[in-house]
Amino acid sequence: MEPELLDIAKGFKSLQESISSGLEAYDGKASFLSDLWTRPEGGGGDTRVLTHGRIIEKGGVNFSHVSGPLPERIAQRLALPAGMHFDATGTSLVIHPLHPFVPVIHMNVRYFEIENGTWWFGGGIDLTPAYISKEDAIFFHSSLKAACEAFGETLYPTFKAHCDAYFYLPHRQETRGIGGLFFDFLKPGDLFKSKAEIWDFVQTIGNTFLPVYLELIRRNESKEYSEAHKQFQLWRRGRYVEFNLLYDKGTAFGLDTGGRTESILMSLPPLTAWQYNYVPEAGSPEAETLSLLRPVDWI
Repeated sequence: MEPELLDIAKGFKSLQESISSGLEAYDGKASFLSDLWTRPEGGGGDTRVLTHGRIIEKGGVNFSHVSGPLPERIAQRLALPAGMHFDATGTSLVIHPLHPFVPVIHMNVRYFEIENGTWWFGGGIDLTPAYISKEDAIFFHSSLKAACEAFGETLYPTFKAHCDAYFYLPHRQETRGIGGLFFDFLKPGDLFKSKAEIWDFVQTIGNTFLPVYLELIRRNESKEYSEAHKQFQLWRRGRYVEFNLLYDKGTAFGLDTGGRTESILMSLPPLTAWQYNYVPEAGSPEAETLSLLRPVDWI
């Protein structure tokens, strides 16, 4: 049976519930604040933010289902008449950990539908470590590949390549992190046979997040670190901010559709730093990380 809009929205809301409760339980110190909001044109959402945790310095797990007339800027981008009714729903999250060796993670899964019958799924998941661990990168990508291969052997290499290209800062000539998966405008075709199959895939990716990220936390949370490590973490966070404000399509879409600014900019870290013309010492862990900010075949 093909999934309907309300079934998809319900699934994304359930994903938010499971992820936020799982992260909250593992952190054990702080709780998510639930901020319910409505959009005047139609719909609303639930922004959940956790700050000052044992593991999570700032993290958000958001759900939204918004609707209304298609804004002119979005209509132009999609080559559609402005004013057509649209529905957009999804779950998005960004976790900024306190520990410099625990990586930042981002995930978004979403669905878009227009009254003329046009619809598609999109989303992705990617990792942005302050310090790149090759072992963690192999584990992360191996987990994503396993999730993809239940639906076809070509999905992982295709969506990994899309992620490497998308999460790229051209003005820095470097990737934001170690990539992951990125997909958009998914409809039945060469990769998927039906809407139901795409929905199963999107849910599989969403459900991969929690066990994979908790394992990455376990691997790194007890490592000792110095003030120098924290300063490098803040510097690397600056790159995250640059991407989100300059290139992130989700940020632009949210603002162009009159989305809630606080929820859209929830993805930004609580603290960051820009050091002028910073160059790490040759042979240092910091220099090794910068050398790996490029597309890498981790597995």
